[in-house]
Amino acid sequence: MLNALWLNSFVTLCETGHFTRAAARLNMTQPGLSQHIQKLEAQLGKPLLSRDGKSFIPTPAGEALLALGRRRRAEEQALLQSLEADDPGAGPLRIACSGSLALLLYPRLVALMQAAPRLTLHLEAAPQPRILDGLVAGDFDLGITEAAPDHPRLTGTECGEDALCLLLPRDHPTPRRFADLERLGFVSHPDGPAYADALLGRNFAEDYPGADRLRRACSINQIGQIPLAVAEGLGYTILPRSGVAGFAGRDRLNLAELPKPHRHALWLLHRKHRVLPARATRVARLITETLQS
Repeated sequence: MLNALWLNSFVTLCETGHFTRAAARLNMTQPGLSQHIQKLEAQLGKPLLSRDGKSFIPTPAGEALLALGRRRRAEEQALLQSLEADDPGAGPLRIACSGSLALLLYPRLVALMQAAPRLTLHLEAAPQPRILDGLVAGDFDLGITEAAPDHPRLTGTECGEDALCLLLPRDHPTPRRFADLERLGFVSHPDGPAYADALLGRNFAEDYPGADRLRRACSINQIGQIPLAVAEGLGYTILPRSGVAGFAGRDRLNLAELPKPHRHALWLLHRKHRVLPARATRVARLITETLQS
């Protein structure tokens, strides 16, 4: 690999056209500059300069090396400029969160990309283990989880909270006993059993049998469609409030208020010791504002 210092000396010499002026610009002695040129010639095995008294011109090998040196200078300059110009409205960013949060956040992210056309946001709806593994592996820049990070390579801040909601058909009264729900039947989904144990187990402790014994009315794994069956009177279900916010038929639902609500904190995570680019800070601020509202 070519020595960068020697290459810079050669480019400077060709640009000035004079050993003494080049040495002065490089803040070195003329013999030292001559040594750099000799070392390059030895490494390449070809003469780089055709000398005529005190003047010189590059040989064909020297012209090729000069072109390479100028390209490297231009690349370094472009790199330095990109590092100085950390544009919050440009570049890619990868985000992961639950499906319910994706429904809530995606319209805000689309609006942000419309306002900043050079910003490219990739949002993946994923289960909690996938979010954590993806952050550690570098697949995601930001991730939203339901618990504080316990991995040594992750860090984060609490960015809001979400609450589990009992969704009933609009005209169905809030249940006083678990039997009132059992007659409706449970609209199941992948996270439904865990949500049911968390919310129903807390509010109907005496007669709640556990999620594995619920009478299921139907099931679906597309979170945006889960409330539809409830709105049509086919049963009840449980979703985070964020998963209900994006449903167009919210007026056809009864979001029943139970005596003992179940809320959980939301955490915005990223790799520890990583300096986030300005675009990540901007998106993190938008996410926090959305979740806290």
